[in-house]
Amino acid sequence: MAIKKIFSFAASIISLFILIFYFSLNCNAQDNKSKFYSKDEGVLSIMYHRFNEMKYPSTNIRMDIFEKHVDLIKNSNLDFINPITFEKNFDLPKNQKKILLTIDDAFSSFYNEAWPYLKKNKIPFILFVSTEPIGKNGYMTWKQIKEVEKHNFAVIGHHSHTHDYLIDKSNEEFISDIEMANNLFLKELGYVPSLFSYPFGEYSKFMKDYVSKNFQLAFGQHSGVIDVNKEKFELPRFPINENYGQIKRFTSIINSFPLEYKKVSPEQKKLDNLNNPPKFNIEFFANQKNLKNINCYSNEGDNWEKSNIELSNNTLSIKFRERFNPRRGRINCSLNDNGKWRWLGVQFTVRPD
Repeated sequence: MAIKKIFSFAASIISLFILIFYFSLNCNAQDNKSKFYSKDEGVLSIMYHRFNEMKYPSTNIRMDIFEKHVDLIKNSNLDFINPITFEKNFDLPKNQKKILLTIDDAFSSFYNEAWPYLKKNKIPFILFVSTEPIGKNGYMTWKQIKEVEKHNFAVIGHHSHTHDYLIDKSNEEFISDIEMANNLFLKELGYVPSLFSYPFGEYSKFMKDYVSKNFQLAFGQHSGVIDVNKEKFELPRFPINENYGQIKRFTSIINSFPLEYKKVSPEQKKLDNLNNPPKFNIEFFANQKNLKNINCYSNEGDNWEKSNIELSNNTLSIKFRERFNPRRGRINCSLNDNGKWRWLGVQFTVRPD
């Protein structure tokens, strides 16, 4: 009996240390002041909209190409992560890269074309829903959304009410839009989704701050791979369409890894004539090797060119050639880290003068 008690006590102590360890990781990842280089293999999120709607090439993917994407993921020994697991374990570094599938807007072509395939193969995904157009021509109905939502590999996300250019609205109008969607979600589903996606990937500091108080995670439309140090309310996704869904490019996307950093400045991603071009800096971890190999490209003046970068004390600065033109300014940086390609992207929304 004494030996059993000793073993039981030892097991309790070990369990306690494990809990303390994971709690410490969570706190470190959540506290910007104590971020740590995690060696996270990352979660790569890919974003689709329409399926087999050929007249919308900028937001469409052919189903035969989509199925090839899935085959390529599986043949690369990569697994899809359930969004519930992703949300629950966000603060834990991943020792193997995962794929997070997201679909925006709840177009009827998703339900008619992609949903049967995803259901048959039980591929997990997030369906981000804007509530105002639901039931209208070209969009899913609430009955269809409920059918999808009852499966444990399908998660409904919040994508605003109107899917308007909310960054152009007043703060009060933005909040009103979100609250209208909340009321419809409560009425139709009985809950408000915990995951949010910014329409067009656009957000201001005010919008991000508001979302951070009302949701668990939020996604933009800038490219990159998610790791524990990424800001929870501006998570990157790779947008996929007919032009950017070609197999060669898709292969390079799923072979990308996180480029971890402590901080990106400025926090304000909304530019006007007073802060355009921005003073842009990325502070990397001292542990990140091969920073000398980093390259960045940016589209100021609507021309994609190699950025004028300066690297000092693990901080990268970009001296922009000129102002960004409306509507979006983008920066993409890649790093060859001993044959492992790391990637990050930043998107600014540019208001006209």
